[in-house]
Amino acid sequence: MPLPSIRPRLVRRRSKVHGFGVFAGEPITKNTRIIDYAGELVRNFESEEREERYLAQGCIWMFRVNRTWSRDAAVGGNIARFINHSCSPNCWFEVAATTIWIRASRSIRAGEELTYDYSTVGERTIPCRCRPGCRNKL
Repeated sequence: MPLPSIRPRLVRRRSKVHGFGVFAGEPITKNTRIIDYAGELVRNFESEEREERYLAQGCIWMFRVNRTWSRDAAVGGNIARFINHSCSPNCWFEVAATTIWIRASRSIRAGEELTYDYSTVGERTIPCRCRPGCRNKL
């Protein structure tokens, strides 16, 4: 019987990037699967209205899994929904079937905020807040 995998300890607190953020509660080594991005699995055509509502609030809670499915972290999500975007992230995401893993792209120090590139596409955007003066759109 396989042993359960142990995930790094994470802490949610106020972020300098935006609202709340997720911070490493202990050092995390490169390529570690940190957490899965949980949320209700919905068909993409159903996610459009929800996405509009969340963007109007300045948040991105929808994560496109593939051409058919999206995850709505506002419904049944976990702490991963508070990981902020950065144009220079310390994490990346990996999609395996309909599971989205957030992984460390380098070693992360205890207390460091986790970030990944949201890689958003489309016409609906909000300003990037990863650093003062960033001109990118999400």
